[in-house]
Amino acid sequence: MMNGKQFRDSLRKLKPEIYYMGEKIDNVVDHPAFTPHVNAAAMTYEMAEAPQFEELLTVKSHLTGAKINRFTHVHHSHDDLVKKVKMLRTIGQQTGSCFQRCVGHDAMNAVYSVTHDIDKKLGTEYHKRFTAFLKEVQSKDLMIAGAMTDSKGDRSLSPSQQADPDLYVHVVEKKADGIVVRGAKEHLTGGVNSHGHLVMPTSALKKEDADYAVSFFVPVDTAGLIHIFGRQSNDTRKCDCSLDQGNAEFGSVGGEALVVFDNVFIPWQNVFMCGEYEFAGDIVERFATAHRQNYGGCKTGLADALIGATYALSEVQGTVKAGHIREKLVDMVQLAETLYCCSIACSCQGIQMPAGNYMADPLLANITKLNVTKNVYEIARLAQDISGGVLATTPSEIDWKDGRIGKYVDKYMKGVASVPAETRIRLVRLIEAMTCGTALVEAMHGAGSPQAQRIMIGRQANLEHKKRLAQKLAKVGEQPHFVS
Repeated sequence: MMNGKQFRDSLRKLKPEIYYMGEKIDNVVDHPAFTPHVNAAAMTYEMAEAPQFEELLTVKSHLTGAKINRFTHVHHSHDDLVKKVKMLRTIGQQTGSCFQRCVGHDAMNAVYSVTHDIDKKLGTEYHKRFTAFLKEVQSKDLMIAGAMTDSKGDRSLSPSQQADPDLYVHVVEKKADGIVVRGAKEHLTGGVNSHGHLVMPTSALKKEDADYAVSFFVPVDTAGLIHIFGRQSNDTRKCDCSLDQGNAEFGSVGGEALVVFDNVFIPWQNVFMCGEYEFAGDIVERFATAHRQNYGGCKTGLADALIGATYALSEVQGTVKAGHIREKLVDMVQLAETLYCCSIACSCQGIQMPAGNYMADPLLANITKLNVTKNVYEIARLAQDISGGVLATTPSEIDWKDGRIGKYVDKYMKGVASVPAETRIRLVRLIEAMTCGTALVEAMHGAGSPQAQRIMIGRQANLEHKKRLAQKLAKVGEQPHFVS
């Protein structure tokens, strides 16, 4: 396994094509716009080396028997699923931010099981290829970015019906030694500081969309692969005042990127689906289940940090003993722990796939994520309520350090007399970073927008069975003694 330093050094050796704010970026590790995201991802390596986190962050590979980072593991038990959730909460507590390796982890688990199913039905060798790829990921402790979401263009049209065929990633040429793909994937969490991308279809597909039924791995610095880093709320603060960032070491979001595939060549050994359109929906659903399982873990970890910051600020401001403040803090805890319960439940109710790996319960995983789209916002609202208007009006670090006006900022930003103004400012900035920007959007749309969860819940709800239960109790028609 790598440690944090080795992870950073491995990124410095890569030469991906990355653009941000009109600038071509040569080194993401040491550029201030990217350093917090690199630091957050590095924590997944550093914590794996720490004895107190070893049980959660490391596991024995089912392929080689070697000790590996859990982010490169394929779940093989309910215990694996539960420990994953506990791991995510623990890392979230330490970073207060997205640590980015979850998407690739979930993608690997989804593709692992689906390639097995394709091979069994069609006699292909995708699973053999993927297993070889997974061994390499584990042995090198690579960080993989999951790439699912296409730009989609006109959402009322299928991929093959789009005016521009490149609005979904697709195969444009098949060669003896590989394929050529074109298109773009959006919202790649940790995309610029990963070692490579595991690409998947973005939706269920029909026969006419077969060219879009493609899954493959591509190293981050492959020719024709272009990364355009997304803007974030208050992102220029990363390049000026550290105090104003709020969470200077780890940032507040996952560092998403638009990734363009401009006639990118993929060798056959890295291709895991090519035209098997009838399996595209399986990858989407299994990835979505795995990724939605996460959110009651990582978001609860972030909520732990946010609740702590809100509690600490209420002490600094002298409001902590007020009854309504205590009630709101309890509400924040209840909302967060509800999310954690959901993630643990869907893990304990997980199912074994034909490939031998385990997947979280799909219905409960979708319930988890749908609750996140509401509870996280309510937790943030309560944090803002308790914090007060100072959350939106705190002067900058430049003003605080200014020779003429700094003394006024320091004087009037104080709360409790015994606590320095700097303490209050730092807590305010942390809460601002966690509740006022891009981080909330990720809670809403990461792992799929709320409507996607509602669709899956509707499919999994088994309403007919529930109806039969009611009919039996109401003695409507002829009913069996037990409803199965």
